[in-house]
Amino acid sequence: MSKDNNTNSTDKDKANKPSSANHSTDNTPDSVTFALAQSHFLVGDIGANTDKMRKLALQARDQGADVIVFPELALLGYPPQDLLLRPSLSGRVKNALSALSDIEDIVMIVGYPHVDHHGTFNSAAILHNGHQKGFYHKQVLPNYGVFDERRYFDKGRNQVLFDYKGLTIGLLICEDLWEKAPISELKKQGADLIISLNASPFEIDKQDNRKAMLAKRSSEHQLPILYINAVGGQDDLVFDGGSMAVQADGTIAHEASRFMDQLLLARLEVDSAKFDTQQKAPLKLSRESEMYQALVVGLRDYVNHSGFTGVILGLSGGIDSALTLCIAVDALGADKVYAVMMPYEYTSKVSLEDAQAQARRLNVSYTVCPIFDAVEGIRHTLAPLFNKSPADTTEENIQARARGVILMALSNKFGHLVITTGNKSELAVGYSTLYGDMAGGFDVLKDVYKTQVYDLATYRNRLEDTPVIPERVITRPPSAELRPDQKDQDSLPDYDILDGILTLYIDEDRGYQEIIDKGFDSELVAKTIKMVDNSEYKRLQAPIGTKISHKAFGRERRYPLVNKWSIKG
Repeated sequence: MSKDNNTNSTDKDKANKPSSANHSTDNTPDSVTFALAQSHFLVGDIGANTDKMRKLALQARDQGADVIVFPELALLGYPPQDLLLRPSLSGRVKNALSALSDIEDIVMIVGYPHVDHHGTFNSAAILHNGHQKGFYHKQVLPNYGVFDERRYFDKGRNQVLFDYKGLTIGLLICEDLWEKAPISELKKQGADLIISLNASPFEIDKQDNRKAMLAKRSSEHQLPILYINAVGGQDDLVFDGGSMAVQADGTIAHEASRFMDQLLLARLEVDSAKFDTQQKAPLKLSRESEMYQALVVGLRDYVNHSGFTGVILGLSGGIDSALTLCIAVDALGADKVYAVMMPYEYTSKVSLEDAQAQARRLNVSYTVCPIFDAVEGIRHTLAPLFNKSPADTTEENIQARARGVILMALSNKFGHLVITTGNKSELAVGYSTLYGDMAGGFDVLKDVYKTQVYDLATYRNRLEDTPVIPERVITRPPSAELRPDQKDQDSLPDYDILDGILTLYIDEDRGYQEIIDKGFDSELVAKTIKMVDNSEYKRLQAPIGTKISHKAFGRERRYPLVNKWSIKG
């Protein structure tokens, strides 16, 4: 069934790979039906992942599928990180693959970590009627952004194809397809169809980029491609599905829904190597819609898979906490969301009214817990130590930290996860308080710039006849309300300008002069870059949050806390 084209493989390598069966000219079917198992496979839960594969394989077989394909590393979940270094991994994987051996009459292509005396590989196994007919090791190991595969995996060097019912099928895994050589070699070896297993994380516009890449690869080699992607949240990553069957001319025959589990069936005519066409394609998501869904999925899966009974947040009457509350309710349901308003003497009546109005509109548990006594108690304790020093941001931070203490105490008492409400703009320039508004376990808006917060709030209001975020929250100037008549723009540039500079510096890695050349004031650019660099120590201690941009704060952006890098160098 399988054939391994690798002239450099050892004899032992060849012994592990069954030789190819010849194409059969008798009883060749007119078509082969493939099932793409777009589903969430939880990292580390090998037993549950195996059970899910079994269920999906039997379901696909009952629906007439001949072959079912699972995402990259689905058996273990992606990304498994240092779980790949656990000594018991190999035995657990072998037991899991063995547990699938009694499934008959459907070919299973399973993403899994392969461990043997040659190394550890990111692999795909071909299982059929109780036997492993072959396997493929990923050749191109990404080592950029959120990917760290060279830390864990050895590079595969084999081109692997297998024959099934008149088709010669080539296997690739994720990054293999973004490079030219692997698919080109499979074409030379006689592939009729490419199957690509993926765990491709979401970022804005990623699906359009995937479609462009698939169109290019399929059309330049005149090969149909089956592209299966994972779905669901894992820590700070979200996998958005969007699995596809692509014709040899680059057009899309089938496309799965985004952010949802789906068993997508695609039938390929053997003689023409063309897929049938789905009757109704999924709706194309707007930019705001896909961002919002990613944030909902990221929070939902983090909370549910971490075992929390619900979430709690400080509802201030401002736009950040208002949007965070909406996302939390959409992710978990109103019965699992708890909002606390913690007013102080600088909290406006408008903020109190808007927070209460939104909590009632979304039907969440809402409590008002004034912090005056807590703040005054801390200030009284510190008075002898401050030695009559004039008030400054220290006193403002005491307010934020009193709120952090209250939220964490409620979390400890009732088991709810504290979700913070800071956005990417604030986190970038350090406009936040350590152990205050940064105290919590998950920051829903961590990768969302302030200007995007406004876009998402307006988008969410459009979904219902009665707005879920009071219009006044969106239109009035943002304020931390830590001193009289405070406005964000007292300390920061206008957010349209600030976010433009931050996007260039953080997301696009542009330098000082390049940003000025885009039309920004040189003094403001220098000030902004300095604020970003000086706030690295804060971000290192910040909670994780869902990645939606090309470059989020977290695993893909790692800078030294102490350094003398010159911004103008």
